[in-house]
Amino acid sequence: MYNEIIKVMKKLTVLKAFMVVLVAFAALSLTSCNNDSYEPVPVKLGDVNGNYKAKLFIQQGSKGIVVEKIINFSAKDTIVDFKDFPIREIVKSVVKDPVKTDTALAKIGKVEYKLNYTSKINTEQNIVELTFAPKKLQIQIPVDGVTKNAVVTVVAKQKGFFVGQDWSLRFGLVAEKIIVDGVELAPFETIKYDFPYSIKN
Repeated sequence: MYNEIIKVMKKLTVLKAFMVVLVAFAALSLTSCNNDSYEPVPVKLGDVNGNYKAKLFIQQGSKGIVVEKIINFSAKDTIVDFKDFPIREIVKSVVKDPVKTDTALAKIGKVEYKLNYTSKINTEQNIVELTFAPKKLQIQIPVDGVTKNAVVTVVAKQKGFFVGQDWSLRFGLVAEKIIVDGVELAPFETIKYDFPYSIKN
């Protein structure tokens, strides 16, 4: 009698487990059906406009330490506007000495940089493609009682993208060359600024 009860209980346990799997499968099937009917909202050129908070990765040279920062900028019509562009690596490349770099940065304060772009919609991928036309970045660097005039050549080697799926803006810049008081800085390792994920505030 006891063995028969055990057998019945085992059968009930197996049946319960089967029912749980069946319910889970049904739920996944319904979710899949819902996803199939999802239609993304088509992007417009004006969707790029707004204020952004971005994750920024800065790396100087191919083997340099990657510095991670959170930075704010805005985009409107044809301009991405950085009110406080990160210039530490640029200034350090010119000044060399870390203590003098910190002193110079404190005196320079915030540096604004405006990045021009043109845009077009890629309807197939539901993104806005941004083609950048970076201007040179000019910085007056005070060091050892004199002011050095640094002119930085900034390039964008790839297009940027405003992605309709998550409404994020993604792009990258490179500080490719620095001219200090009319003379090209050498040796100099390029500085990469990667913005893999920027979202509107």
